[in-house]
Amino acid sequence: MKKIFLFLLVALFLQIPTVSEAQILGKLKKKVEKEVEKALVEEEPQPEEEQTKENEQKSEKAPDDQVARPWSKYDFVPGETVIFEDNLEGEQNGEFPSQWDLIDGYVENALFEGENIIRFPVESAGAIIKPLMKKEGDYLPEKFTIEFDMYLSHRTTKYEILFWDKGESFHKPAELGDLGIIAVGYEQGASYDGGRLRRNLPKESQKEYPHWRHVAISFNVRALKIYIDQDRLLMLPNVKGNPMSISLKGSTYDFSQTGDYPTMIRNIRIAEGAVKLYDRFLTDGKIVANGIKFDSGKATLKPESMGIINQVAKMMKEHPEINFSVEGHTDSDGEAQFNINLSEERANTVMNELIAQGIDGNRMVAKGFGEDVPVTDNGTPEGKANNRRVEFVKMEVAKI
Repeated sequence: MKKIFLFLLVALFLQIPTVSEAQILGKLKKKVEKEVEKALVEEEPQPEEEQTKENEQKSEKAPDDQVARPWSKYDFVPGETVIFEDNLEGEQNGEFPSQWDLIDGYVENALFEGENIIRFPVESAGAIIKPLMKKEGDYLPEKFTIEFDMYLSHRTTKYEILFWDKGESFHKPAELGDLGIIAVGYEQGASYDGGRLRRNLPKESQKEYPHWRHVAISFNVRALKIYIDQDRLLMLPNVKGNPMSISLKGSTYDFSQTGDYPTMIRNIRIAEGAVKLYDRFLTDGKIVANGIKFDSGKATLKPESMGIINQVAKMMKEHPEINFSVEGHTDSDGEAQFNINLSEERANTVMNELIAQGIDGNRMVAKGFGEDVPVTDNGTPEGKANNRRVEFVKMEVAKI
């Protein structure tokens, strides 16, 4: 383009017939070439400028996209049916959490940075609580998942998941280990069976204190996986013993005695099931995902939602014949029309994340149904959790 433009200008001057103007023409020709070259350089962005613009565009990506990228390999998929849910909605500060029972120590509801949390004491003994379940005793199915957010603070904070009811039996069942999540200085990791099996978070995943982290636990007949944020820390193929129920212990060792370093949890969920997504799809013609979570009243994805989205993207890449109607659903809280709009926005958010992972947008449509198609009653926290979902429904695409 540049060469053609210069050629035409030069050719125009060469059409001047007077030989006596040859010297002037030569000087003018050089001047024109320099001016045109300068103008074109200013007008057309150079490779460095293009790279700078591209970097600026990347830095201007939505916060949701920036948050999601570290979770690109996260493969945790929550169970498909919620059997216990506590987002601490409606709890009163200073009171004992209404969906829990106390086994030992002292625990209370508190408000932290505008959110309801369960707070454990600052002492080495800690406290132990257990969820109030409709079924007592051995209520854990052979396939289940557990999720919660934990707060890690100052020198040492420790959380333990006991797969037995310490309130019913002081002695732990034979062969059954306990799961521990601990932070000592800058060593943050997970352990099983009294610390016999332990692995710390990689250095790139370490954070300055204090901070929240998301814990996800998956048990499938005898295989146990433990995740902290996007990192899978432990994978035990053959857990001995039978996980029956759950008790949760929290404790803080405040060596400095100079401040209050709280041990806190929030957003606790236990779900049943661990069926592979493709098997769910073959059986039901759809995948029901209540593990895709958003900020309250918004279409902003929470990072822990990426496990199931990553698996759906992987499945669609492996099976190009599969097309989905991505359908959002809410619980009954809020105005009906607001919920319809919100559910559609959330469906679009999920679809756009799949597109960002390389899935052709023509293979999907997004729909929102709000609260109109509940799968269960909205009268309990678990019912609401099961109704707040995204469904990937089989869709036939007309061939042209």
